[in-house]
This record gives sequence, structure tokens and C-alpha cells, in this order.
Amino acid sequence: MTGSIPVTAAALAGVPAGVQAQGVWAGRRQLFVRFAGEAETATMYTSTALVREIERQLGRSTFHSITIGGRDPLGNVPFLLLALGAAKPSVPVMLDTDGQRPSAIAEVVAHVAMVQVTLDFTGPDAMITHAMQSLSAAASAQCAHALVICPKDDTTDAQVLRVIEQAHAAAPAIQVIVHPPVTSGDAPTLDRRWSTLLEQAVALHADCRIAMRVPPPTGLR
Repeated sequence: MTGSIPVTAAALAGVPAGVQAQGVWAGRRQLFVRFAGEAETATMYTSTALVREIERQLGRSTFHSITIGGRDPLGNVPFLLLALGAAKPSVPVMLDTDGQRPSAIAEVVAHVAMVQVTLDFTGPDAMITHAMQSLSAAASAQCAHALVICPKDDTTDAQVLRVIEQAHAAAPAIQVIVHPPVTSGDAPTLDRRWSTLLEQAVALHADCRIAMRVPPPTGLR
């Protein structure tokens, strides 16, 4: 990009191709634009470089969609707006976020087909509040939206059901996907708890489902 528009840059953990591990498009072959976390090796991309990489990969292979994810993608809104506005990809774009920047949702929804908020119960209650505000913002903008719930081993059914109840109130048309935890080395099986939980969940919000994640190294997010 040239002229008066600034070329911003962001630290990315890469732009890999892979299979979506979780959520509403789990199992789909996607191109991942991953913002780097503190412990990850990062490469600085200008928005122009990202556009070229997206175009290169879409031109050489077939993808269902693009996921914008990694650590805090909405902390880089100017970069995203420049890159997505210039790239105009031919496949849908999904924003995968923890929902902690609800005010940024309205800025990017024009460039995405799906807002996916992922909750893993690792932070304070305020994180859930912000996540619900993000879902409400996506719903208000009439952008498709989903909540991905990833309970931990010590997460109670009551906690999961409360989140589903809050999601229904925030965004009545939301899709909700619950991914049960699987301890490393365990066979991917589910006990009766999850069918009982789903029965309770759909009583609160009809569009809920239980699904296993696609494990690494095949699954990415």
C-alpha cells in the first residue's frame, strides 16, 4: 500500500495452513493468521506482506476459510483493517477471539463472516462478561457468531450452563459448541455426564452441541 495510508506491522506466529481444531468450523481446512503470544517465536509482518502471503496461499491451494486468531488479534485492529481491506479474500474469514475487546468487534465485522468467542475458564469472571459483550456486539452488527466453551477438568456443569444461559440472553441466535476436556493420552471417549449436560443445555438454548476437538498435530487454532 502506498500514499497517505500508513503500512502498519504486527508480530505473527505464522500464516500456516491446517485443520481447524475446534468451534463452529472444526474439521475445515483453513488458512490461519496467528498473532504471536509472549512465548512464541514471532515474525513481523507489514499489512502488505500479509496480503501477499494470503494471496499466495489462496492461489496455490483450496481452503474453506481463513481464521484470524492467536493471542489478542483485536489488539491489532488497524493492521487487520488494512490487510483484510486490501486482500479481499475469496473465502470467508473467521475471527477467533477470547472476547476481551468487545468495543473492537464493530470495527472489524465488515471484513469477517463469523465471530467466534472461545472461553476456557482460566480467568476472572469479568472475562465472561466481556465475552458476552463481544457476542452481543456481533449479533447487533448482524454478523454470524458462535460461542466455543472449553471446560477444564474442574469446571462444573453449573458453570457451563450459566455461561450458556448468559450467551442466550446476549445473542439469542448464537451457535454454542461445548468441547469436553480430554486428558493427554486418554482415548477420545465421553461419559454419560455429557449427554446429561447437553440435555440441560438445549433446554436453555436450542442451538447447542457437544463435539470433540481435533487433536494436534492435525488440529490447529
